[in-house]
Amino acid sequence: MAKKLGKSPVAKEEDKEGLFASCSFTDLGLHPTLCAHLQDKMGFQAPTRIQAQAIPVAMSGQHMLVKAATGTGKTLAYLAPIVHLLQMREPCVERTDGTFALVLVPTRELCLQVYGIAQQLVHRFHWLVPGYIMGGENRAKEKARLRKGISILIATPGRLLDHLQHTSSFVYSNLRWIVFDEADSILELGFGKALEDILEHLGSRNDASNQNKNKMEPMKRQNLLLSATLNEKVNRLAKISLKNPVMIGLDEQNSSAHGKNHTSLLSDDEEEILEKHNAIVEQAVDDFKLPAQLVQRYVKVSCGSRLAILLTVLKSLFERQLSHKVVVFLSTCDSVDFHHTVLSQLEWSPGPQLDTDKKQKFISCKVFRLHGNMDQDDRKKSFLGFNSEKSAILVSTDVAARGLDFPKVKCIIQYDSPGEASEYVHRVGRTARIGEKGEALLFLQPIETDYLRDLELHGASLTEYPLQKVLDSFPVNGQRLHKRKQISLDMHPWIMSLQRALESFVASEDTTKKLARDAFCSWVRAYTAHRGELKKIFMVKKLHLGHVARSFGLKEQPSLVGRSHQVQLKKRKKEQKRERPAKRRKIPGKR
Repeated sequence: MAKKLGKSPVAKEEDKEGLFASCSFTDLGLHPTLCAHLQDKMGFQAPTRIQAQAIPVAMSGQHMLVKAATGTGKTLAYLAPIVHLLQMREPCVERTDGTFALVLVPTRELCLQVYGIAQQLVHRFHWLVPGYIMGGENRAKEKARLRKGISILIATPGRLLDHLQHTSSFVYSNLRWIVFDEADSILELGFGKALEDILEHLGSRNDASNQNKNKMEPMKRQNLLLSATLNEKVNRLAKISLKNPVMIGLDEQNSSAHGKNHTSLLSDDEEEILEKHNAIVEQAVDDFKLPAQLVQRYVKVSCGSRLAILLTVLKSLFERQLSHKVVVFLSTCDSVDFHHTVLSQLEWSPGPQLDTDKKQKFISCKVFRLHGNMDQDDRKKSFLGFNSEKSAILVSTDVAARGLDFPKVKCIIQYDSPGEASEYVHRVGRTARIGEKGEALLFLQPIETDYLRDLELHGASLTEYPLQKVLDSFPVNGQRLHKRKQISLDMHPWIMSLQRALESFVASEDTTKKLARDAFCSWVRAYTAHRGELKKIFMVKKLHLGHVARSFGLKEQPSLVGRSHQVQLKKRKKEQKRERPAKRRKIPGKR
C-alpha cells in the first residue's frame, strides 16, 4: 500500500514547490456534501499537499504517521476523513453509540481549537456530535456530556485517563480512531506515561506488553500520529501505538535513503525498526522547514532598553497597519502578567511636559494574556477573545507556541529567547500559515548574538531589524528628531523619554511594582535554565542585573528587589504558621 501511495495520481498532480496540491477535495474521495461545505462555508478551496497525501491513507484504514511543519493543515487531514467515514456509517450513528473517534492534544487551547473545527465540519451532518474534555473544566458536567454520548471526542491526556478510569458511563466500545495530534508536544509536556496507560486501557498497545486482548479486538482500530518533529520519544509512542504505518511528510531525500516513498517507520523486526528510525531521525530532526513568505528578523538591544524598544516596535506595527494581530512570547507566567499590565494600562503624552491632561493609552488595541497558571475560564476568554479580534496583542508563554491557529496573526515577537531552535520554529509557526504572509522578530542582547549561528545551522536565517530608522520616525517633545550624528539607542531621546514614563508607571502603584519585582525574579531564574550548548550563549554571569531591573521599569538595585521578594516570602510563612495554631485552638471551643 505504501508504494501505491507514492505512485498515485494525486501525488503526480501536486505542485511540489508550493503548499497546496493541484487536486481538489473531491478528487481525494471525500463526500460531495462535505467538499461543498469545506469550500463554501469554511473557505478551503484546495487541499494542502499534506492533506492530499494523508486523507486517502486515513480513509483506507491504515495506521499513519504524519511529520509536517506547523501551519500545513494537519487538523483537517485527520478530521475530514473521520467525518466522511462516520456520516456514511450504516446504521446511522447515534449519541448512545458513544465515542467513535478520540483526538488527543497537548493543551487546553488546542483542545478548544480542534473542537471548533470539528463543530464546523459536522454542520451538515447534525447526527455527529463533537465534544471535548480537558483539565480545568467541571468534571461533573463533562461526565454528563459523556453519558449522553460524544461521537468525536477531543481531549487532553490527563483528563481523558481520569474519565477512562472513573467514569463508568463513558461508552467507547465502538472506538475506531485514536489520533495523537502534536505528539511531540504531548510527550515534551510529560504525558508519555499517561498515553501508555490510555493505550493499555483501550487495548491499543502494539507491543508484547499488551495483554488487553479484550472484546474490542474484532473492531478494526486505526491510530494516527501527527508530529512536527521526530525524536526518540515520538518513536517509542509510534512503536507501541502504530502497526505497519504509512509515513507521510518525510522529504524525498529522507525517503529515498531507504529506497522507498512513504515507507513504514515500523516493521516486525525490532532491530530493523530502530535502525531505520535512527537513520531517519539523524536527518529529520534538524529539518525545520519555514514558510518562504515568512520575513525573519532580529533586533539587537541592550538589556536596560528592552521594554522601551518592545513598546516602540509594537507602536510602529500598529501605526503602519491598524488591523493587526501580534503574539509576544515571554519566558515566565509572572513576566506575562507584568507585561500585560504595562501594555494594556500604560498612558503617556508625547508633549514637552508629559502633560497629564493630554495622556492617552500608549497601545490603543486590546491586549490579552495566556499562561498555564491562569484560571481555566480566564484562559478560555483570552483564547477566544484574541481569536475574534481584528486588531489585538497576545502576550503568552510557550503554552501558545504549539498547534494553535490564531487567524490573521501578522507578526510574532520573541521578546524572550526560545532556547532550542525547534522552539523558535514552533513559535514563528503561529504566523505565515497556509500561504499567508507573516513577520517574526527576535530580541537579542549583544552578548547573545551567537544564537543566530545556532539558528542558521537549522536553516533559519534572520536579517537585522531597522530599529534606528523606526526610532527616528517618532516625535520627541512634539518634534521629530533632526539627524545630526549617530547616537546610542540607550541615549536616544525617544527611548529616554519612554523609559522615564515606564519607571513612573511602575512606581505609581504598589501592585504594579510587585508585578515588576516578581517578573524580574522569575525572569532571572528562567535565564539560568537554558540547556546544553546554549548555556555558553545565555550566560547569567554576563548579565548586568541593574539593567535587567531597568527592563522591568524598576529603579531599585536588584539586590533590594531580591531582598524584598525574600522578605515577602518569609512574612507569608510566618503568617501561615500563626494561622495554623489559631485554627487548632478554635476547634475545641466549638465543641
